[in-house]
Amino acid sequence: MNRSKETSTQRSVTAGADFLQLAATDAPPGRLAHWLADRLREAVADGRLPAGSRLPATRVLAEELRISRGVVTEAYRRLIEEGRLAGRGRGGTVVLDTPVPSPPSGPSAPPVPPASEPALFEAAPVPASFDALRAAPARIDLSPGVPDLGAFPRAAWLRAERAVLDGLAAHEFGYGDPRGNAALRQAVARWLARNRGIRADPDEVLIVAGAAQALALLGQVFGRADLTEVAVEDPGSLGTRQHLGHWLRATPPVPVDAEGIRVDALRATGAPAVLLTPAHQFPSGVVLGGRRRRELLHWAGEGGLVIEDDYDAEHRYDRPPVPALRAVLPEQVCYMGSVSKLLAPALRTGWLLVPPRYREDVLAAKRFADLGNAVLPQLVLARLMDSGELERHLRLLRPRHRRRRDAMIAAIGAHLPGAVVHGAAAGLHLMVTFPAGLGCTDAELATAALAHGVKVQPLSWHAQQPHPPGLVLGYAAGTPGEIADGVAVLGRLLRPSG
Repeated sequence: MNRSKETSTQRSVTAGADFLQLAATDAPPGRLAHWLADRLREAVADGRLPAGSRLPATRVLAEELRISRGVVTEAYRRLIEEGRLAGRGRGGTVVLDTPVPSPPSGPSAPPVPPASEPALFEAAPVPASFDALRAAPARIDLSPGVPDLGAFPRAAWLRAERAVLDGLAAHEFGYGDPRGNAALRQAVARWLARNRGIRADPDEVLIVAGAAQALALLGQVFGRADLTEVAVEDPGSLGTRQHLGHWLRATPPVPVDAEGIRVDALRATGAPAVLLTPAHQFPSGVVLGGRRRRELLHWAGEGGLVIEDDYDAEHRYDRPPVPALRAVLPEQVCYMGSVSKLLAPALRTGWLLVPPRYREDVLAAKRFADLGNAVLPQLVLARLMDSGELERHLRLLRPRHRRRRDAMIAAIGAHLPGAVVHGAAAGLHLMVTFPAGLGCTDAELATAALAHGVKVQPLSWHAQQPHPPGLVLGYAAGTPGEIADGVAVLGRLLRPSG
């Protein structure tokens, strides 16, 4: 009796690997090494094993396939000799960067047209325009909305993460509360009370995947309630307008002046709701003035609904804090904030507070969207908030941002004479407007700047109605030297036409 041989039935039950979905039963009798080498060679050629991929250890793959380890070693050896793999000792066996094989001879296939991409800075940008701009290479990035990513508190985050993991019970690795973890909702309620004047019970706080998801949830709920129009500031955030416009029928523009949104113009639209950035209007940077605030609250008291985007209220330098609208009229204000500008957009963590009449519907929309945010990052963020680390981080950022803001203002004065700077007292960006006779549109200027390695956004992107040409320039992510160099490029581009 030959006990070394398995029957085909036996092997079909046991011999199989998740790696490349290999099954030793597919191999011709007596040619296992040849078969395995062919399968690996094909995977390298068609891209399933790209350069740098690490192959399973020979012992592991042999056990999964129920074959001799020598068979796997022989297959690997053949591809190493061909220059497709390399043995790296303890680093394992990895795929090398091999040339793409030429296609077989024969009638050539018709060329595949390239996928169409939205033209950057076109008159009517599409939602994918932001994706294209973020992906565009640039030597200096002066895009608004980008915080100082290099300042992310890695050490504090790691300490908090270790502490959370050390104290986490096994059952806490299960599905969480769709409203958000109780510890983070409590920490957010305390943060809002200390920093934004908002008194809220933790049960009123919904943890969301940033302001983008907050807008999506509101858009869905409003649409079902037949609230299909939300007015927006003009100029105002293009991204915010796009998110609302995806769910609603219309986002009518309301002009903004030196005191903030014009409430008389808001009334004229007839829209039942409005989205505002009252603490630091995007992109102009103005604060909603006292008289306008009273007019707005009167409008809301008559039944109007306010969506308050408190996107960067913590970043202020030359003015006192401005209380949130939610603190004054909670029954008529949907409030949203996030840590995107305070820590990093990559965390995708924010919060949403809505009036009681919308709370259950918004929670249902969140539940069916994703069952709730990932729990572990919520617990880490809660620990940073409760320990004071987040406030220490904010105190570190303010003088750094102030220096960078000052560097940008100085560079604008030196290289863009005649340009007017708006919104310097707070935030992470400046709005710059140009006098008549610029010689080009702001979109053309942004296009030329990108061609010279400097990334900016034209003001026309963020305006629905005619507006003087301008740029929106972020300063948080660049060093003072980079900021000065980027603005100097803008100056050189305008000089020939000036």
